[in-house]
Amino acid sequence: MVDQSPPERVDVEQLPEDEATSAGADHYCQDLHAIVRSLPSEAVEDLLSIGICGRCILRLFGVREPVECSTFPLESMSHQLRSVIKAQKSVQNCDLRESGETKKPFAYEESDTEPIVCSICLGILQFSCYHNNKLLGKRKDPEGLAMTIAEVVKQECYQINSFLLEVSVPAAVQENERKVWLYIKSKYGSHIWFQETSISECISLKEALKSLIAVPLENLLKGAKSGKGNFKIRLTYVIPSEKVERGQISEKRKTGAGDDLETVNGPISANVGCSDVSSKEEHSVNGTSSNDLADSEHSECFKLFPKVMKPCSLSLHCSRNPVSFSGRYLKYSRNVSQTCWIIEDERKGEASVEEIIGNCILPFCAGDKYKFHAAGREDIDVRMLGSGRPFLIEIQNARIVPCEVSVKEIENKINNLEHKLVGVRNLKIVGSEGWTLMREGEAEKQKQYAALVWISRPLEDTDLQKMSSIKDIVILQRTPIRVLHRRSPLEREKIIHWMKIDQIAGSSQYFILHLCTQVQCGSAIFFFVF
Repeated sequence: MVDQSPPERVDVEQLPEDEATSAGADHYCQDLHAIVRSLPSEAVEDLLSIGICGRCILRLFGVREPVECSTFPLESMSHQLRSVIKAQKSVQNCDLRESGETKKPFAYEESDTEPIVCSICLGILQFSCYHNNKLLGKRKDPEGLAMTIAEVVKQECYQINSFLLEVSVPAAVQENERKVWLYIKSKYGSHIWFQETSISECISLKEALKSLIAVPLENLLKGAKSGKGNFKIRLTYVIPSEKVERGQISEKRKTGAGDDLETVNGPISANVGCSDVSSKEEHSVNGTSSNDLADSEHSECFKLFPKVMKPCSLSLHCSRNPVSFSGRYLKYSRNVSQTCWIIEDERKGEASVEEIIGNCILPFCAGDKYKFHAAGREDIDVRMLGSGRPFLIEIQNARIVPCEVSVKEIENKINNLEHKLVGVRNLKIVGSEGWTLMREGEAEKQKQYAALVWISRPLEDTDLQKMSSIKDIVILQRTPIRVLHRRSPLEREKIIHWMKIDQIAGSSQYFILHLCTQVQCGSAIFFFVF
C-alpha cells in the first residue's frame, strides 16, 4: 500500500538564503507528493503522455498549486508528477507480485520533459507565449511573466497602489478542457475519484493564471495589492495568425456504431470511447478502464489531442479607470463656448471652457485624453457668473492621480491664466458622488436671467403690475438658429415661471427685466415680452 502519512514539513523562513532555496524545492516536492497521491495515478500518467502540462493536470483535478511553489520551474512540476507516479507504481507492482497477480502495463510514451506546448492551455500556463514577436519562455514560471508586466507598468510611468488582473483566452482552451475531461472520464470513470467529482470543480485557466502571478506581481510593483482598485492589467491571449500545426481530428470512428454523442456543449465524435457525460456529469460511464485499452486505441488519443507546435500570442494592456474632477466653472467672456464649437471646419469663438480646463488638468495626470460634462449649458455670448455652473471632467487612463496639493495647484493655474476667460471653484477629485452632483444640477428646473430691455413708449406703473402678476406662462420656442446644425427645427413648449422689472434711474424706456424660466428657455422669452 502507498504510504498515506503526511510528509515532514520544513520551516523555510528560518533557514539561510542559500539553504532556503534548496529547502523550498524540497517543500515544493513534498506538497506535490501529497497532492498527487490523492489523484488517480493512471489518469495523471495518461494526461502527461498526451502532452498536457503539469499545471493543467492539477487544475483539471481541482487542485490549486500552492502559492509558495509557483516560482519553481514547470519542468520540475512535471518531473515530480512522474516521480510520484513511478513510486506509486513500484509499490503497486510489489504488492501484485506478492499476491501472485499480474497487471497489463499501461502503454504510453515515457518522457521526463515538459511538452513544448500544452494541448489544453496552448502555452499559457507554461508561461511560454509570444509578446511583441518575441517568445517569453526563458524562465517558464509566473515570476517571469510578472517581470514582463511590471516592466510595462514602469515604462508607462503609472503610479499605483492596487491593481486588477483581467485575462482573455481563446475559446479553443475551453473546448480542449471539455474534450480532455470527457476522455479521462470515459477511461477512468470507474475510479471513485471521478464518481465524486464533476467538471464544474475544475479550476478555470483564468483563475489559475491570476492566482499564480498575483503574488510575484505584488512584490515587483512595490506592495501594490491585487484584486481591487481602478488600475487594470489586461492579458489577452490569442492563437497566432499563422496556421497552428495540428493534426486532423477524425470526425467519426468507423466501428459500425459511430453515431455522434450529445454532450452538454453539443455533439462530439465518438473517438477513444468518450462517453456521454451530458449536463449532469453523473451519467453512467460506458467507456472501458485504462487496463483494457488496446495500443491502437491509445494512438487514437493523439489524433484527438494532437501536439501543438506554437504557443499563443500575448498582448499586454494597462489602463486606469477615468479619474474625475468636479467643480464649478465661471465664464467671463462673451466669445467663449462651453465646448469646442466647429462648423464646416470653421471655429466659433476664441476658445472653449472644455479646452481651457481640460488642457490644464491633463498634463498633471499624464492621461490620454479628457471628457467634459456640465450641468446644462449657456450660449457662447452669455457669461456664467455668480457661483458658477457645475461641471465634471474625466481624465482617461491617467498615469498619475494628483494629491490634494496638486489639485489646488491646478485650480490656481486655471484662475491665473493670462487672458482670464474662464475660472473654476471648488475643484476636487471625486468618485461616483461627482455624478450625483451633476444629476442634481441637471434636475434644477428653473434658471434666472437678466436682460436690458428698451420699449418704444415710457414705462408705466400698470406695466410693472402686469409683469409681476405673470406666473407659469407656457410659450412655444422655435429651435434657436445657433443649434440648427445639430437639432431639428421644431417648436417646443417652455415655461416662464415669473418676471419682475427693475427701473433704471433717469430713463423711462430702458429697464432691467428679471426672469425665472424653465431650463434653456431664455431665447424664447423676448418673443413673449414684445
